Amino acid sequence: MERADYLIIGAGIIGLTLARQLHKKAPGKKILLLEKESDVARHSSGRNSGVLHAGFYYSADSLKARFTREGNLALKTYCRNNGLALNECGKVVVAADETELPALRELEKRGKANGVELRLIDEKELAAIEPNARTFQKALYSPTTATVAPAEICASLRDQLISSGVKILFGEGYKRPAGENIVETTGGNIIEAGHIINAAGLYADRIARDFGFSKNYVIIPFKGIYLKYSGAKAPLKVNVYPVPNLKNPFLGVHYTVTVDGHVKLGPTAIPAFWRENYAGLDNFRPGELLEVSAYEALLFLKNSFGFRSLAWEETRKYYKPFFVGLGLKLVNKIDAAGFNEWTRPGIRAQLLNIKTLELVQDFVVEGDKASTHILNAVSPAFTGSFPFTKWVIETRLS
Repeated sequence: MERADYLIIGAGIIGLTLARQLHKKAPGKKILLLEKESDVARHSSGRNSGVLHAGFYYSADSLKARFTREGNLALKTYCRNNGLALNECGKVVVAADETELPALRELEKRGKANGVELRLIDEKELAAIEPNARTFQKALYSPTTATVAPAEICASLRDQLISSGVKILFGEGYKRPAGENIVETTGGNIIEAGHIINAAGLYADRIARDFGFSKNYVIIPFKGIYLKYSGAKAPLKVNVYPVPNLKNPFLGVHYTVTVDGHVKLGPTAIPAFWRENYAGLDNFRPGELLEVSAYEALLFLKNSFGFRSLAWEETRKYYKPFFVGLGLKLVNKIDAAGFNEWTRPGIRAQLLNIKTLELVQDFVVEGDKASTHILNAVSPAFTGSFPFTKWVIETRLS
């Protein structure tokens, strides 16, 4: 049996920053991270867009609003201090027509309430910021939005944690509880911990249920894929986004300028059939297929949050001309044929409230004195990871 003061399940961005915050707060405590993969950030944390969001999408009373603006600053500082790649390219949100102007103004209102640097601009100002972006009358300009290399940041955190004495068990996942404050790993090891923190991403709800939590929630996976532009000259220098549907947590197909200046279009938000359904039958699990398919069938039947049209439109994005066509609406001119390389898929671990059949928009954390379970750490969780995990420790572990 191995013993630790804190056992963290999952070495994605949330698990890594939790370990970092705990080590800073209590340097004498033994911290152990359990990671089923061979390295950190093999799932959502290493496959996300790399965008550091500014914090204007979220209502002022949400945890996302609270932590995104602070997290944007914290991660920029971390990148500068550690010599990591950072592209402070900014972002514009453009309107397709007059019907989208009220939502654009609502985003401006939310941004100001959240203390985010943000400006409502006209078409002339937009042309000066990003000449290739197209809008109807007004657009939003977010100068603090940036892009980073997520896997690089996670690798840096990993190395710093290991050098400071934090132990990471790779290739060893959570299997089941083996007693009070005790877990058994997939490798057959037994670990006793003063406090267990579940940051398992796609499997956080399942682990939480073993400890008596996540009774009203289940994770529904959504697959995100981008198309990368392979032309000689990048068609954009600024991130360009559409006005989103504020009733769901997806931001729509948009252009992201990566940390090295490349442009990609996406992502999709295609309902997946099991939790690590990246491609083909990879990581196929029949039990997950049955569970996920049953919930998706129920959502389709009841058309909760417009799931029918969402599923249809997202599935159509596998057809490249349709997918690229959505992006053409945001710009004046672009070489559609230049978007010809699909990026590595990522899976969004989106929490569903099984009582209301609504997608949960904000972060969700449950737990007691023995364990803490981070159930809904979806976008912008990477951006908000530093202040969010500090808050988790201060409110749940103090």
